[in-house]
Amino acid sequence: MLAVQLSTSAFTAVLTLFLVRALGPEGYGVFALALAVGSLAALPSDLGISSSASRFIAEHRDDRGAIAGVVIDAFRLKVVAAGAASILLFAASEIIASAYNEPALVWPLRGVAVSLFGESLLLLVGGSFVAQGKVSWNLVVTVVESTLELTASIVLVVLGAGAAGAAFGRAIAYLVGAALGVALVVRLVGLPITQSLRTRGGRTRSILRYAAPLAIVDATWTLFTKIDILLIGALIGTTSVAIFQAPMRFITFLYYPGYSIAGGVAPTLAHRDAAPRDAMRRTERFTGALRYIVIFQAALVAPLLVWAGPITDLLLGSGYEESAIVMRALTPYVFLLGIAPLVSIGATYLGEARARIPITILTVIVNTVLDLILLPWIGVVGAAIGTDVAFALYVPAQLLICQRRLEFALRPIVVTALRGAVAAAAMAAVLLMIGTTDLSFLDWLVGALAGTLAFAAVLILTREVSSTEIRVAVGSLRRSAKDSGRA
Repeated sequence: MLAVQLSTSAFTAVLTLFLVRALGPEGYGVFALALAVGSLAALPSDLGISSSASRFIAEHRDDRGAIAGVVIDAFRLKVVAAGAASILLFAASEIIASAYNEPALVWPLRGVAVSLFGESLLLLVGGSFVAQGKVSWNLVVTVVESTLELTASIVLVVLGAGAAGAAFGRAIAYLVGAALGVALVVRLVGLPITQSLRTRGGRTRSILRYAAPLAIVDATWTLFTKIDILLIGALIGTTSVAIFQAPMRFITFLYYPGYSIAGGVAPTLAHRDAAPRDAMRRTERFTGALRYIVIFQAALVAPLLVWAGPITDLLLGSGYEESAIVMRALTPYVFLLGIAPLVSIGATYLGEARARIPITILTVIVNTVLDLILLPWIGVVGAAIGTDVAFALYVPAQLLICQRRLEFALRPIVVTALRGAVAAAAMAAVLLMIGTTDLSFLDWLVGALAGTLAFAAVLILTREVSSTEIRVAVGSLRRSAKDSGRA
């Protein structure tokens, strides 16, 4: 799972760096706004079907026939839902662009509409691979899709297509990736395509029944992640969208390790009627994963807080100076970002989708209200504050759902977070001594090494981790890198 996320983040980082600089704040703002609108259109294209199907697939890992039935019915539902959503977004592109008073938004929206169909199918494909423990298959699809998106987007933008070129480059990649993914699913599950179109797997009602609460959860979560961009575009303008979204795009990469761990741990929580020993093991696996994620995310906070200016200058270039303030303001969100996938996906696999509904709704309401109050007053930084506060409600609430079902103590997790905060403060002190502006290559290198050593030293002194655990972690990272290279 980590290899999948690393490959995705590598391609996406390169593409984002190119688009931020090639399109400039205005063009990139239009592209980011189109993606945000497309994300809302993606809600009726999925309706919780992908997550629901993944849960049922995970429950029947050893029953190939049952998996085939789930996959067949889920694909039928997805083709209808995704096709309708894509057509509607394409048709409504001019109306949406007029509402934002941004004519340049029309063709980027149309490109996003085309990509929406492939992206929706890939969501189901990826979920089915993860649920069956076939993450390496997901890696193949991800690399192909990411390579095509990078290549096609750069070519079209260089040829002068602007934000629309970036959107249609994305569309080409997702359609090809979806075709490849479907072919691999057919091969993995052993589905005769012609027979699949004639027979039913018998899971349609079960998928839709569990998908209903998931659709609400997914809708509110997507709205939470995009409401800032939509409101900034409406209240301030597309250039400010770029100022906010550019650092947010890079921050998003930082949740991939947590998401990778969640992809390996969360599906194991779906097994019902597990023996007491197995139930204890899955609880220990969950809490162990949570502990390591908390430590990792704490290590990310210090450089983003202290070196926000140099990082922004290095990655984004001129025109994005205000993004440094946004990045610094989002550090609480960064800490919680890696924890969110484990607790939220874990709750879903535990069958607690309905319990997540009021949490996600409250999260969106809090974020929206704070944005409406703060954006006219302090600009894009207000959106960052709204995100921080809302996420500080969302993640602990999801954690409590998992704690109630798995019955583990919260005190050790809280202690780990406090020790991680002390370690992050030690790292921040080291980085401050190195400097906060005009960093040379040597400054970057020395700061990274010295800061990491300070962070690790505090964790060892507080007995949060041992030197042996650090060596094991480094060894695991090396093995993961080798495995990724072989893949």
